[in-house]
Amino acid sequence: MKLVVTVVGKDRVGIIASVSQILSDNNANILSINQNIMDGFFNMVLIAESTDSNVKLLDLQKALKAQGEAMNVDIKVQHEDIFQAMHTV
Repeated sequence: MKLVVTVVGKDRVGIIASVSQILSDNNANILSINQNIMDGFFNMVLIAESTDSNVKLLDLQKALKAQGEAMNVDIKVQHEDIFQAMHTV
């Protein structure tokens, strides 16, 4: 399954590293990352694939949300189909 991970918050050291580590720990492969910093605010959209992973989406959402709270950023994980449906006009 393909996942869309979004991260928004005040920029700080280690955001990409911590998200990448959680994905790696759960055998999710990063396919694409787009990130930028504007006026000190970090914004990232990451596409990952967890085809070989046994992790449940809900567990990955909980792990990344907890990491986001610890770093004071908002991290969301959605199945690609849900993300596409929400962003189709």
